[in-house]
Amino acid sequence: MDNNKYLTVSAISKYIKYKMDTDEHLKCVFIKGEISNFKNHTNGHLYFSVKDEFSKINAIMFNNSARKLNFNPADGNKVLIMGRVTVYEATGNYQIYVEEMLEDGVGNLYLEFEKLKEKLLKEGLFDENKKKTIPRLPRKVGVVTASTGAAVKDIITTIKRRFPICEVILFPSLVQGKSAAPDIVKKIKAANEYDLDVLIVGRGGGSIEDLWAFNEEIVARAIFESKIPIISAVGHEIDYTIADFVSDLRAPTPTAAAELAVPNILDIIKHIEQIKIRLNENLYSKLNYNKLSLQHLKNSFIIKNP
Repeated sequence: MDNNKYLTVSAISKYIKYKMDTDEHLKCVFIKGEISNFKNHTNGHLYFSVKDEFSKINAIMFNNSARKLNFNPADGNKVLIMGRVTVYEATGNYQIYVEEMLEDGVGNLYLEFEKLKEKLLKEGLFDENKKKTIPRLPRKVGVVTASTGAAVKDIITTIKRRFPICEVILFPSLVQGKSAAPDIVKKIKAANEYDLDVLIVGRGGGSIEDLWAFNEEIVARAIFESKIPIISAVGHEIDYTIADFVSDLRAPTPTAAAELAVPNILDIIKHIEQIKIRLNENLYSKLNYNKLSLQHLKNSFIIKNP
């Protein structure tokens, strides 16, 4: 019996992997399906399966790609995936290494987002040298957001706690739905008629559809044209909108926006006390020097013997 014609399991797995890795059609594939058997490893890698009614494929999304997700994957999620298909030699199973993943149904919104982002970037609306400076000691802070909900409460409470001498003016606005973007623009323009030092524009968290008003071109242009420095405060820390890129300063949450808008009055009082101490020390030093100079003159020969 000729043993030379028999391949090892490793050899056949290596060959199949080579064939799949060199197949141009498998280097970048786009598939859609439902997540199952989802596991979020402590190292940040995501392990799951993507299935339809007939088949399933194992999937891995490494930490560096998973950090870019704008949603929290879970079993049952309908998703759109881009990645490469290969074979894991140790088990002989084929799987997809996921590079990008979107929630199904919002893929078109992401395409619109990227298209507008690229357009406004080329026009210079995101340029750092065009961003206005947030004043250190604002007298009046404007807020464009919904009049109800956690966001407006968090902003006002934080400002009053940190810097109670600052006046807060609310410009109630729609923040969700088809009428939201025009209303946000209207309120930004209205705020510019007031003598404000800084303006916070935003809302609480939500899905990409909920936050979409802050991805509208008219809102981006209104923020860019504002004479008042604007801090964006849209959603949670992982949420990014066009408004964040064009604003003079981006805050990860509404509460953080309030903290960025005003200083802590306790820090200011402490700073003033330190200045008073240094001023007293300088005055004492100056007076002491003048006393010594006067004493020197009084003891001089010409004064004692005119």
